Parts: sequence; C-alpha cells; structure tokens
Amino acid sequence: MTISVENPIFEKVSAFERKSEDKTGDLKLDGGVLIPNMATKDDEAFLAPDMNAFGRQFRDFDAESERQKRVEEFYRLQHINQTVDFVTKMRAEYGKLDKKVMSIWECCELLNEVVDESDPDLDEPQIQHLLQSAEAIRKDYPNEDWLHLTALIHDLGKVITLPQFGGLPQWAVVGDTFPVGCAFDESNVHHKYFMENQDFHNKAYNTKNGIYSQRCGLNNVMMSWGHDDYMYLVAKENGSTLPSAGQFIIRYHSFYPLHTAREYTHLMNEEDKENLKWLHVFNKYDLYSKSKVHIDVEKVKPYYMSLIKKYFPENLRW
Repeated sequence: MTISVENPIFEKVSAFERKSEDKTGDLKLDGGVLIPNMATKDDEAFLAPDMNAFGRQFRDFDAESERQKRVEEFYRLQHINQTVDFVTKMRAEYGKLDKKVMSIWECCELLNEVVDESDPDLDEPQIQHLLQSAEAIRKDYPNEDWLHLTALIHDLGKVITLPQFGGLPQWAVVGDTFPVGCAFDESNVHHKYFMENQDFHNKAYNTKNGIYSQRCGLNNVMMSWGHDDYMYLVAKENGSTLPSAGQFIIRYHSFYPLHTAREYTHLMNEEDKENLKWLHVFNKYDLYSKSKVHIDVEKVKPYYMSLIKKYFPENLRW
C-alpha cells in the first residue's frame, strides 16, 4: 500500500526512518514504503496553525489558565491511578464487549455528549474533532480511504466515560498514554505525579524494560487504559478489515512519548517501526486540525457511511 506524505514530517527521524529517493523523485523509507507527492498542491494542502482555539500554543501544559489547572489535575489523577493492576482489570472487563450493540455511526453520534477534559486545545464536542481530522486528511490524501475512516473513528472509545458504558472517570478514558509495567519516562507530561503511583516504587516495574524485553513489540506491552486501547479491541474483535497501520493509529495515537518525544522505541519491533510512519502522518491532522469551525455533518455523512460499510460489519459489540 502506498502513502503520500509531506517531507517535513520526516525531518527529525531515527535510524529506522532513513530516507532515499527512487528514479521518480518519490521518497522511499527503509522497508520499501513508497511516499509519492501529496495529491494537493502546496498552497492548497492543510497547514498547521500556530495557535489553538484558545489563542495559545498547542499542547502547552504550562500556560496559566483555569483550563490548564483542570488539565494538570486530570494528569495528577491519571498518573497516580494507572497501574498494572488497574489496566489488567480494565482490559478484562471491557474486553467482554458486552456494553452495547450498535453501528459505528451510532457511536459517532453518542460522542456528541463527550468533552475531553485532558485536552488543552479544544472544548468542542468530539464528533467535530473527528470530522475535522478526517476531512483534512481526505483533502490531502484522497486515495487513502482507510486513513479517512481511521481519523473518523480514532476517538470513539471515549464513549466509555458515558454512564451506559460504565461511566469511567476521565483519567481512565482520555489523555496521553504510556506503558505500565516499566519505568515511567520523563517525557510524559506532568511526570512528577508518577511518584505517587504504587508501581513507581515496585522493583519489578521501575526499570527501563520492566516486565518486558527489548524489541518485544508494542502488541506485547500493556498501555495505560483508555479510549485508544478500547477502540482497538472493538475494531479487532469485531473483525474490522482496516489495515494494520490503521489499527496501530487507533491504539497508539495518544502515545505522545513515543510518536513525538521518541521514547520507548526500545520496545518496538519491525512492524511497529513501519506502522509508526503512518502514525506520524496522522498525528499532524489529529493535533492541528482542532478548530471552532464546524463541519456540516449531514453533507459528509454519506461518504463516511460508505467507508464504514467497507471496513466494518453493520453492527458491532461494544
């Protein structure tokens, strides 16, 4: 499968993302992934804004404001409570997929009831963020329909904060994700609060590898519990035909210590490294497309319904 991507996304690359060019001038990454030029012209492509919807820098967790104070309190609770024991219990409970039977689009509509308290950049209903991300990607990469759908559904797991899905507290649903069972890397935002986590002082969990081995593969690593892992379980267990890269994006799009800070790479295997390239493409649109400008839902709905039909069964267990 081919992918087109702007060169700047790969400006800062690790050893496993070295660049080369073929005879056409297209960019090719190690592993044979071909990266032709974007479908849109440079002056028509999505441009990342300098400021978020509140007039501040994106992912600025230090700015003084009432919203930032709520965000910090969120991360304090998250860092204290996300332990190996907690994640194990959540994966067992939500892995049953016995909360509801519904379609993907029904879940999209449910998301109108959710506002992400961990997000310093947006306080709009989540359905708008999903459509903003998907439409921005669709414009720049019109031939990658699986990526359009991945953008639409990547946050659907946030419904587990609603009463009918167990009403989990926001710290168990949203926010940046990180591995449990090994040392909490300092690249995690508000790292200081991990010192109150019971695993922080557990010798089995507080080394670099912890209970894992180098290059074991992220699929074998327990991540902090939240909407990412839940939606991945929903897609996988309901037989979605989204490609591996799409499911990787769903599962790790909040794993900022990896895809932005480039930490925890020692746990990745070769498949992870290939899929991470796709996540880098997606991340630009996930983060910077957040806006107060709303998408006309009814106008774009028929297109996304056709993609849902292509990659998912009509009804899913949640």
